[in-house]
Amino acid sequence: MTGKRASVAIFVPHIGCPHRCSFCDQRAITGENSAPRACDVAAACERALESGAEPKNTEIAFFGGSFTAIPRDYMLELLGAARVYLERGFRGIRLSTRPDAVDRERLDILKSFGVTSVELGAQSMSDRVLGLNERGHTAEDVERASELVKEYGFTLGLQMMVGLYGSMPELDRMSAERIIALGPQEARIYPTVILKNTRLGELFQSGEYLPYRLNDAISLCAELLDRFESAGISVIKLGLHSSKDVERDMLGGLYHPSFRELCEAERYKKRIEGLIGDDKACAFTVPSRNLSKAIGQNKSNIEYFRSKGVEVKIIPDPDQSEYIIKSQTE
Repeated sequence: MTGKRASVAIFVPHIGCPHRCSFCDQRAITGENSAPRACDVAAACERALESGAEPKNTEIAFFGGSFTAIPRDYMLELLGAARVYLERGFRGIRLSTRPDAVDRERLDILKSFGVTSVELGAQSMSDRVLGLNERGHTAEDVERASELVKEYGFTLGLQMMVGLYGSMPELDRMSAERIIALGPQEARIYPTVILKNTRLGELFQSGEYLPYRLNDAISLCAELLDRFESAGISVIKLGLHSSKDVERDMLGGLYHPSFRELCEAERYKKRIEGLIGDDKACAFTVPSRNLSKAIGQNKSNIEYFRSKGVEVKIIPDPDQSEYIIKSQTE
């Protein structure tokens, strides 16, 4: 881990949530059943150090969705345990929370404990979609909380979901554009996964909710990834993390253990397609680190163009730093 950024992830499942969103089963998503205590925070940080993490590159991250809504004493306990490691040189504390659980009093507390990054679960910027999925907040709450987080000098992250009940691609694009307009430094894009024991699962099983097809979701998310990155916003997560619990409890929806890789391959496919023109044989160079993305999983992009009667050759270039593909003559 030397020289690389590390994250000590602490999951605080369900505690603080005023109700349960249609899609949510924190136990399956996080693999955690119990609430962590201060000793658990310390133990996780110590394990990271023992595994070789450098304090200056290590961040403590509280996830679960409602950190600033948990009981105050409990929140202070967790923050206090994390602050000990800031004093030992860790680079920051990150947390995720609900937009309607953000105010000046809470942000004052976070600032005093050394929190550096605040992520807000926006999920959608359509009030109708938020209501149908029982989020309990509005798009205006997202806007208000985002401005406050930026005012306090925290790194702002915004999370959105694609393919929620009642949504459609145009509403997802609208949500992305409104989120981009709020100027976060970071974003996460989560395609909707349908889990057992959720309201969304019931709607799916009754036929009332029809999720996007996976290929359509990949195409849409590849487009959104372009939009965020073109606006200078780092997409730090695209797709739900690989989990045995999710795979066991999933009823349907948009899950693939390599979802981001599929989206990156789709981006390359579209860019290559735009450069081919009438050629029947083309060669392109890409940064070496992106070779697998350009070729596609199981050479899917090469096979796609071959099915169109075009032979495409992808050449890795260790000196090329730009994502943009450079056409070569053969």
